[in-house]
Formats: sequence, C-alpha cells, structure tokens
Amino acid sequence: MADIQTSDLTKEFGEDVVAVDSLDLEIERGEIFGFLGPNGAGKSTTINLLLDFIRPTAGSAQIFGLDTQSNAPEIRDRIGVLPEGYGFDQYLTGREYMEWAIETKGADDDPEDLLETVGIRDVADRKASGHSKGMQQRLAFGMALADDPDLLVLDEPSTGMDPNGIQQMRSVIRDRADDGTTVFFSSHILSEVEAVCDRVGVMNEGRLVAMDTIAGLRQNATGQATITLECATPPAVDGVDSIDGVTSVTVEDTSLTATCSDPAAKPEVFRHVDERSAVVDVVADNTSLEELFNELTGGGRDGDASAIETEEASA
Repeated sequence: MADIQTSDLTKEFGEDVVAVDSLDLEIERGEIFGFLGPNGAGKSTTINLLLDFIRPTAGSAQIFGLDTQSNAPEIRDRIGVLPEGYGFDQYLTGREYMEWAIETKGADDDPEDLLETVGIRDVADRKASGHSKGMQQRLAFGMALADDPDLLVLDEPSTGMDPNGIQQMRSVIRDRADDGTTVFFSSHILSEVEAVCDRVGVMNEGRLVAMDTIAGLRQNATGQATITLECATPPAVDGVDSIDGVTSVTVEDTSLTATCSDPAAKPEVFRHVDERSAVVDVVADNTSLEELFNELTGGGRDGDASAIETEEASA
C-alpha cells in the first residue's frame, strides 16, 4: 500500500516560478525514499505541500490514503517531521524540549529513551540554544520520533552533524523502517542518500527527472565505468577492446584498465584477461554518484558539481 501518493502535483509562485511541476510519486509503506536534487529543485516545496503548509496550484496528494488538504489534522497526528532550519529559543533545555514534544503529541514515550536514541542524553540539561548545530539536529530528530510515527519526513536531516551523528541517524532510520515506518528523506548529500535509501527520486527545476534505486540509476546512466586488473605477468591486450561496451584499454606494466560504457562489460573483460594472464587483483569503479547527479540535473541550477556535497564536506 502506498503511504504517499501524488498526482500531477503542481505549485506555482506568481506567473514565472513553477516550484513543483506535475509531480507523480508513489512511496510504499516501510520504504526509505530519498528525495534528491540541487538547492532550489523543489524538494522543500514538495514537503510543504504534503504537510498542507501550502496549497497546490493543481493536482493532489494523499498520505495514508487520505487527502492532504481535507484530512490534514488526522495525517499530522501520524507523522514525525524534522524540518530544514529547525531552531530553538534560549529558555528550554534539551530534555524540556523533548518532554514538550511528547506532551504535545499526547504520547507515552520515555524522554530519556528518546534522548538516548539520538545520543544526547548526557547533555540534555543544557539549554538547547547553546548546542552546536549538529546537536540541535539530533534533538529535533528525537522530537520527530516521539509517538512512534507511521511516517517520518526528514528535510536535510544531517545538516551540521559529525560523522558519528550521521551514522547514528542512519541506524535509527533503518530500525524504524524495519518496524514499518515510512521515511521520506530529502537531501542533496549524495553519499547519505546512497547509504540509507531503498529508492530515490531526483528533482530538477521542479520536475521529477528520475526515480529508481541507486543501482537502477547507475545501470541506465551513460557515464563510464572502469575495471583495473593487476596480473601476475604483463597482461594480454589483444581482443579486450573488441568486447561490447569497452571504449578504451590502457596497460601499464602488469596492470590493465578498461573503460566501459556498459558496466555489464566488466565481467567479460575479467574473464578474457584472466584466461590469458592470471589476474591477482581487481578494482572496479561504477559511475560515481556525482556523475549520475550531474547527468540527471545538468549539474544543478549552477551548471556544475557545486550543487552537491559529499558527506565529508558536510560533517
């Protein structure tokens, strides 16, 4: 059963800006769905439409089979949200914020358990406004987990987090999905999406330009994949460049590298070379996430790779 479904969902601002353009989505229960795209692609606008914070210009959206406009209160009771840019005032501690979230949702969670889940129990008596951005993100994530929501909506959830925080969040997301929670995960950090999501949808300038698993996107990409074979003796080159899907072959000492337009050519390259020159080591590289992203979005709104980030750059 689909927990999120949109049909021709469209949002225009004024006469010139189409933030979301005829979006069709279907996200199954228990799925971790990555919503990927450069800044300004329409990801946050889509989330605001799903949560009924803004109304569509055209089209419709359903969550749990309910119309998002006419059933917004009922839907929100079953959703946990981590919005982008969540902030805390100077008065309350992390524990008080967690207790407030539990009380507001009418839940019976133990605040200590949720604070422990997101790794901030030992600092929960400090004012939340004094936490680092990463620690605030952990707190906001813990608040979204209150009352065990059926759907988690996470908008750029790892902003400011260090690698340990990111890894802990991934673990919690996987555990919740294993228990049946659907996760809608918006991000422009490619490694994060690859690490945790079952499928991804790629947005560009308001339009959904691709939807598949990461493996499926790679399979259909036009980028180049390589395989490097280290051999016991100088490798036999004859015939490698004739294998379907091989675009170039280079040899250096006992190492042979084949560049392939079709990743399926790599096993045949290995077999061909191994039969003639014993292969002792293999290194294979698929089309990178950055190449996939740039191919699908034209490099983002800026036309280059600056619209995407690696996990290391964001930590």
